[in-house]
Amino acid sequence: MAKYQSFQDILDNQMVVPKQLLTNYQQLKINETELVMLLQIHRFRSEGNGFPTPEELANHLSISSQECSRVLRSLIQKRLMTIEQNHNENQVLNESYSLEPLWEKLFAVTPVRTTTDTKYDENIFPLFEQEFGRPLSPFEIETINIWLDEDEQTPALIKAALREAVLMSKLNFKYIDRILGEWKRKGVQTVEQAREQGKQFRQGQQGSKSPKQERKKRDISLYYNWLEEDS
Repeated sequence: MAKYQSFQDILDNQMVVPKQLLTNYQQLKINETELVMLLQIHRFRSEGNGFPTPEELANHLSISSQECSRVLRSLIQKRLMTIEQNHNENQVLNESYSLEPLWEKLFAVTPVRTTTDTKYDENIFPLFEQEFGRPLSPFEIETINIWLDEDEQTPALIKAALREAVLMSKLNFKYIDRILGEWKRKGVQTVEQAREQGKQFRQGQQGSKSPKQERKKRDISLYYNWLEEDS
């Protein structure tokens, strides 16, 4: 009987891993470290912890918590994982990692994005990190993916909104989200239309500035040469 209980404990402590994940992970453009990270997140979820910290993950991996943070950002950037926000019965906001995008790529038949489009989207993230002067958080990467996938904003317009936020010295995601929402409401679809909207808005803002504030305006002539290619 003791042996049976021991074997039963082993069986009860199993985790189901789709064979497709182990055989097709290279097609998802992920390496072995990212694969094991996905497996660890899957394990944590099965144990009731839907949002393990980088430190908790590092305790079960051979990389540091800082490297875990980088891998998490990479997986969200590659649209293999998302962050979900839900309220519990006490109306407390809880976050959790969702692997639904991963399972969808493995099991569902979905249109394949071209390599050119994927590379173009990924160019957004280095631009944001360059302007913010730091790596983006998983939440920020998820926000950009929402702009691309759910709001169907083009990469060019997202870069243009980033440009406007820098020019207005309001470099934060809420402000950029407001810009994109306003452009969508006004039917802005091209970078040229976005530039015109930004120009009109800044002119209105400048009209209300005092001469002292105007002298403090920084030189923006050297910024965003990269945007010219999107016209």
